Amino acid sequence: MILYPPAKINLGLHVLYKRSDGFHEIESVMYPVPFYDILEILPAQKNSFQQSGIIFADVNEKNLCEKAVDLMQSKYKTPPVSIHLRKQIPVGAGLGGGSADAAYVILGLNELFRLELSNLEMEEVAATLGSDCPFFIQNKVRMVSGRGEILSEVACDLSEYFLVLLNPKIHISTKEAYSNVFPKENQIHIASILQENISTWQSSLKNDFESPISKQYPLIHECIDQLKISGAIYAAMSGSGSTVFGIFPSSNFQLPTFLDDYIIFQGLLN
Repeated sequence: MILYPPAKINLGLHVLYKRSDGFHEIESVMYPVPFYDILEILPAQKNSFQQSGIIFADVNEKNLCEKAVDLMQSKYKTPPVSIHLRKQIPVGAGLGGGSADAAYVILGLNELFRLELSNLEMEEVAATLGSDCPFFIQNKVRMVSGRGEILSEVACDLSEYFLVLLNPKIHISTKEAYSNVFPKENQIHIASILQENISTWQSSLKNDFESPISKQYPLIHECIDQLKISGAIYAAMSGSGSTVFGIFPSSNFQLPTFLDDYIIFQGLLN
């Protein structure tokens, strides 16, 4: 079985307050992006995991895919599997690649072993692995809240727009990102902002991580500025960074050549 876990971008991200359980209450809209890892899952005599492509991991720490297998075997007694992950989505980049990989392991095992789990059941399993994981079970535009695991419908269609992803090759951990952000309650709801014309988003649709992270890593701010100068209707950092994105009305634009090394995806948001 071959699966293609996708990336996502965040359209706005509000950090509202720190909860009593140590997590932060957030609000964001996640939008799936047609930029993929490649995941192969095969029945096997014993569990095995292999990763190729981008390698950035603590060898002493299990990959999130392996944790997903362990969890599914614990809950549903699924048989052993061999997994090969071809990693193409950068790690620590605000694109949710690791979360997508884990979610697609759950989806794959559900199909491979005919568990007949509902989307809700799989989302509940995924939530125990990571805050972003449930989003990728259905992989549709969603408002996310709580620590990121609460999903709700939101109207937002960017299928006619062109997307550019720039990764400035800076790894930012979630812990590092949260250590520099200042929660702000009573912000305008992101869903309300998205109902306005996209031309207004740049002034009102904010990612609370962007300003402190950009001060620490000025290249991020420079990439966002160059996307706007090149004609992006909206440009911002995704998630806790470091990837930035620009939404363009068409593919008729030209980025400065120094950004060529940072482009990891460009194409329609379909």
